[in-house]
Amino acid sequence: MTSGSEINSKSWPALRSAVVAATRELPGEFRVNVPGVAISLRPGPKTRPTRAELLEIVRGVDVAITMFSDKVDAEFLDAAGPQVRGICNLAVGYENIDLAECRKRGIYVGNTPDAVTEGTADMAWLLILAVARRLIEGDRFARSGEWARHGPLGMAEFLGLDLTGRTLLIVGAGRIGYATALRSVGWGMKVLYVARTRHLEFEMAPLAGRKVDLHEGLSRADVVSIHTPLNPETRHLIDADALSHIKQGAILVNTSRGPVVDESALVDSLKAGRLWGAGLDVFEREPEVHPELAKMTNVTMTPHIGSAAARFRAVMTELACENAAAIVQGQPPPHRVF
Repeated sequence: MTSGSEINSKSWPALRSAVVAATRELPGEFRVNVPGVAISLRPGPKTRPTRAELLEIVRGVDVAITMFSDKVDAEFLDAAGPQVRGICNLAVGYENIDLAECRKRGIYVGNTPDAVTEGTADMAWLLILAVARRLIEGDRFARSGEWARHGPLGMAEFLGLDLTGRTLLIVGAGRIGYATALRSVGWGMKVLYVARTRHLEFEMAPLAGRKVDLHEGLSRADVVSIHTPLNPETRHLIDADALSHIKQGAILVNTSRGPVVDESALVDSLKAGRLWGAGLDVFEREPEVHPELAKMTNVTMTPHIGSAAARFRAVMTELACENAAAIVQGQPPPHRVF
């Protein structure tokens, strides 16, 4: 995050009227109230618009509320027009936005950082447990009629991986990484974390974790949970080399951004039996899924719904609307990237 002084900002005056458009249907209440300002709200469509439709949606807006899948670049901003003064991304990440172009044009960029924390940490643990206890295999077995043909299971069948006292590695020590680590206390897990800088909250009670480099952490962890943002340094952070260091029989979970993991290398590691399994809420080329991953019963997949609890998604809309209201008044957004 950069300070407000670093933006090449226009001195935006407060508006008497404004247009705020959402590029997709918003959860919760789409409401931007500013005393003395007539605000026209343009609700977004239920389904993802084409690029041409997206550019039409934002034409003439003062503020756009965008999705993480919307490419906000020079073409997008040109379509919006010279009056556009703010982009409010409905996400914590903002790799879809050309920040340099926004900065050059003096356009504020906001996001919704805290609203996604609890829901995404819950999703990380849903995936950890599903992989550890072979949920996909068990579900298919119970539904297929095979259980009835097989008969009652023996005590040596469908054995899963226990988590009590195991080691959890958090890659990316931000809010979501911390919330995910905090949930491991119930299993008495040891916590390691990978981050560019030291995070004392990970090292204090109740986590009592330790900072390690990536290769050391991968070699020691039974569960690896990825929470790093996507940027040039983290793209394919988990590649063939990283996976060659991972502990035999570990679980890998990704709820951050798909391209952090090289999916071809992940497939090779799973086929080789190095990993117990993987839990993925995000994918390298989503919404496309690597065809080999789709075949594997030790891979649990969800369609990028980490924050998709109704309460938290509604809060995301609230935060985006707070950002929009501030921008309409000529002020920087309270939940700001810059």
